[in-house]
Amino acid sequence: MNEAYAIPAVAVVVLATVLIGGFGLRISRTTSDFYVASRTVGPRLNAAAISGEYLSAASFLGVAGLVLVHGPDMLWYPVGYTAGYLVLLVFVAAPLRRSGAYTLPDFAEGRLESRQVRRVVSMFVVGAGWLYLVPQLQGAGLTLQILTGAPRWFGAALVATVVVLAVAAGGMRSITFVQAFQYWLKLTALLVPAFFLLLAWRGQGGHPPAPAATDLPTAGAGAGQPLATSRADHPLYATYGLIVATFLGTMGLPHVVVRFYTSPHGRAARRTTVVVLALIGVFYLLPPLYGWLGRLYVPELTSAQDADATVLLLPGRMIDGVAGDLLGALVAGGAFAAFLSTASGLTMAVAGVVSQDVLPTRGVRHFRLGVVLAMAVALGGALLVDGVPVADAVGMAFAVSASSFCPLLVLGIWWRRLTPPGALAGLFLGGGSALLAVTLTVSGAATSGWLHTLLAWPAVWSVPVGFLAMTLVSLATPDAIPPHTTATMTRLHLPESLNSLRASVPKGRGELREHPRRPAVTRETSPPPTARGDDQ
Repeated sequence: MNEAYAIPAVAVVVLATVLIGGFGLRISRTTSDFYVASRTVGPRLNAAAISGEYLSAASFLGVAGLVLVHGPDMLWYPVGYTAGYLVLLVFVAAPLRRSGAYTLPDFAEGRLESRQVRRVVSMFVVGAGWLYLVPQLQGAGLTLQILTGAPRWFGAALVATVVVLAVAAGGMRSITFVQAFQYWLKLTALLVPAFFLLLAWRGQGGHPPAPAATDLPTAGAGAGQPLATSRADHPLYATYGLIVATFLGTMGLPHVVVRFYTSPHGRAARRTTVVVLALIGVFYLLPPLYGWLGRLYVPELTSAQDADATVLLLPGRMIDGVAGDLLGALVAGGAFAAFLSTASGLTMAVAGVVSQDVLPTRGVRHFRLGVVLAMAVALGGALLVDGVPVADAVGMAFAVSASSFCPLLVLGIWWRRLTPPGALAGLFLGGGSALLAVTLTVSGAATSGWLHTLLAWPAVWSVPVGFLAMTLVSLATPDAIPPHTTATMTRLHLPESLNSLRASVPKGRGELREHPRRPAVTRETSPPPTARGDDQ
């Protein structure tokens, strides 16, 4: 790839991210602006922002790499990533917004009236966020190495620095504009080159040049190691594990959940989800195309550890001259936008939890400190852990999310008998076992056979464990049902207009009136101090 074109493209994306983040600083005025953009983000803008942060390095680079190495079986990744929003739309989106929470721990505490549950959920949010952040930084290092020959740590450090500046500058208000811009940039960066790549393929009669027509290695070789070896041993189980993790894990991803808190009301949250389905559905038509073309034009990547670079190398391989260089530069800019947008959302989610549940006091100043801490740990992990394909690493984060947050959200929203002991049991047995499994996988504790298969794709067994543990322990502890569950469930399921009417009913009328000592599910009724003066 021609550095003279690629480096300016990356520089433009980085500069645009910093400038848009600076614009967010000018319009951020309160702590609510920093955490949830004062809950004023409309469906179209919010959907573009959600799509921007959701379409990560795993989507932009990893899916094409997996299709290159393993073939059409890997199309379950984009199918699962998209279908997860259907589950979120049906079960979670509107009630979660009506909860009025700022973060997932806020929701857990408001629903179950337990500080202990809040603390455990906070730990899982931070852990899942870091698990998802690490492959974004690793993908950035790989991309910059291909573009410039720089060491991989430099790309990771560059993304970390830019994200800290953008998020700390204006919080959620800044990141909303940044991520919406980056979605359209990523779509353009794949769509435009794909058009010209198909023209080049047709111009060659549908066949690659002779030097590229080499036999592909069998599945499980090269960039798929060590995870893909078990696909060869037990491919059906691996597929089921992937489906369960991606279908159910989306609803609990910290950076996805926090964006629904920015919607004005539950109806807007539902509309946002519908638009997201359309936006990411269009995007996911493109990475498999790059993977298929990669099998024809860059098959040598299957025998190296850089199959994730397929998208970056194809334009230069298929189109000669300045045209290929320009298309390669566009793809490079889109790849960097993928790292920046997803890393920004994850950092935002993790920093929000750190500033509220770890640091001694709250406010914008401590939120910015939380941003630095959140990114510093992820950067350290990216430098220490290497060799796991980007899409596989993200799949692990989905498995942890599906095993912990999915049972908590589904049962917390739809089952009034959920108790704090039941929630804790499900989090530790379901989410904890999934987290342990992926940790052992990354560490190389098992590299083949059923043990490795069960550890690399734990969602098949860890999600049922989470649901069963929450259900059985809750049934065994009926006295622990929170005292204000009826009022809380009513708030989650009634439209905001009816909730307002219910709140206006005088005491003594109606059974669904708010208890005077009920802990608030939301902090909207008593918002945090403004971000001006000493807090700034």
